Amino acid sequence: MQNKPTSAYVHIPFCTQICFYCDFSKVFIKNQPVDDYLKALIQEYQSKEITSLRTLYIGGGTPTALNAQQLEFLLTNLTKNLDLNTLEEFTIEANPGDLTEDKIAVLAKSAVNRVSLGVQTFDDKLLKKIGRSHTEQDIYETITNLKQSGFNNISIDLIYALPQQTMEQLIINVKKALSLDIPHMSLYSLILENHTVFMNRMRRGKLHLPQEDLEAEMFEYIIEELEKSGFDHYEISNFSKPGYESRHNLMYWDNAEYYGFGAGASGYVDGIRYRNRGPIQHYLKAIREDGHARLNEEVLSKREMMEEEMFLGLRKKKGVSKLRFEEKYGISFEEIYGDVARELESQGLLISTHEQVRMTKKGLFLGDSVAEKFILE
Repeated sequence: MQNKPTSAYVHIPFCTQICFYCDFSKVFIKNQPVDDYLKALIQEYQSKEITSLRTLYIGGGTPTALNAQQLEFLLTNLTKNLDLNTLEEFTIEANPGDLTEDKIAVLAKSAVNRVSLGVQTFDDKLLKKIGRSHTEQDIYETITNLKQSGFNNISIDLIYALPQQTMEQLIINVKKALSLDIPHMSLYSLILENHTVFMNRMRRGKLHLPQEDLEAEMFEYIIEELEKSGFDHYEISNFSKPGYESRHNLMYWDNAEYYGFGAGASGYVDGIRYRNRGPIQHYLKAIREDGHARLNEEVLSKREMMEEEMFLGLRKKKGVSKLRFEEKYGISFEEIYGDVARELESQGLLISTHEQVRMTKKGLFLGDSVAEKFILE
């Protein structure tokens, strides 16, 4: 009997606007069957008879695109049968423009204890350019209101290397982010995904992004400034004050199992990675008729599990524990990955000690391309 996962991800696919860089499973909220969706989602969630979780994460889309009553319905039903003493971290993603007073009041009386805000940039012109509807002022007001309602575990997402963004603009952004006095930030460079407005513009030669060396300079500047301000660069894109690391995301990077609920959500349970149906009507029909909405399932081989352990684990500053690897897979780390580790170490991309293997600063900047070396031929 395998242990049940102690984490769950819940997907709310609705948005009040569609951003030009986003390829997540989402739809514009107007005229959508939101109440039906929430009922089906709770039905899927309750079918697993979950009574204990360590982390719970509501993402999207934009969960705060829901109105206050819908939000209350969702939060109440997710925690109805949960032992709240074991729930260490309950995060909800939010948009600065969507978090009205009544929604913050709903969050404040729920079990939610962490809010992650999609800030992206403080520059009003750039916000417009990337299809966001909030303003710089909205960011400050939302964070002030959250703090006044008792939330201190607040995280923001920022995107750098945006179209035509200069180093000067980035410096101002980092300064404004630090002035918020919050304990966690995620910083991502803009990645062009297929089927997004930005990718289409790029293909037509209408999108001008910073050159790679400027992007590298931006990343180095971000790390330096945040570390000077007491943030730990604990994962490639994530920075936190001591004790405020995202426990839910660390669960992903530790390659642990988790439930995924909602349209287009992914999960990992009993060695099976699965994905739910994405289109909302397909999801509703599947829950109604089958009680679940799994679209595909992939049973991972031991080799694939080991590859994922390395690929995900190397994103963390502390890397992968060789001992934990050997306990988990019953095989010598040296035998499987010794040669790869030595080669990357000789290139200055990896540090391999008796106990662990982790990336150097140079390795972290190259990120996934270093981790890919651990995918066995």
